Amino acid sequence: MNVKIDESWRKVLHEEFEKPYFQHLTTFLRGEYATTAVYPPGPQIFHAFQACPFDRLKVVILGQDPYHGKGQAHGLSFSVAHGVRTPPSLQNIFKELYDDIPGTAPAPDGNLDRWAEQGVLLLNATLTVRASTPGSHQKKGWEQFTDAVIQKISEQKEHVVFILWGAYAQKKGEIIDTKKHLVLKAAHPSPYAADRGFFGSRPFSKTNAYLEQHGEQPINW
Repeated sequence: MNVKIDESWRKVLHEEFEKPYFQHLTTFLRGEYATTAVYPPGPQIFHAFQACPFDRLKVVILGQDPYHGKGQAHGLSFSVAHGVRTPPSLQNIFKELYDDIPGTAPAPDGNLDRWAEQGVLLLNATLTVRASTPGSHQKKGWEQFTDAVIQKISEQKEHVVFILWGAYAQKKGEIIDTKKHLVLKAAHPSPYAADRGFFGSRPFSKTNAYLEQHGEQPINW
């Protein structure tokens, strides 16, 4: 696979692209994209890395799978393409944002590129999925790749905020060095879980306070 990824990330991750598991993943994905509907579109698989270069990264928000409905996924966790109806989890994220930081301008839509461009890596654990088949590309190699991404960030950066919503993200985040970084944990924003600790967790104001404390510009959420 000719990985379309920002050059700063290519330098950090070049060894991963040469490993056997990634070669197997590439072969699998070529077959999937050639024979069935897969999301996001091929050119957007690494959009999270394109939109948020490694040297500008300040925050990581970890998701699990891309959305599996037509036209939704575009390579950023929790985000949807322009003009697509905002999914329930993202509606709850916005609700918590407006409660957490009163006066925040209402989001024009569910596209979170504006966050990514400020240094927020919106990373899914699995970067692709078959249409209408959640979890279909799990355990094919993506999890090993995104573990390496988290490990590299933890090792090579300082004072990054990791936002881990739900048990899956929190387990995946166990490799983060909490002496160097801030890890914020809460329930998942899904309608099935948001009332169990997501609402009221105030991740956005906590993130900005930490960034300012360490001399970084806060995120304009």
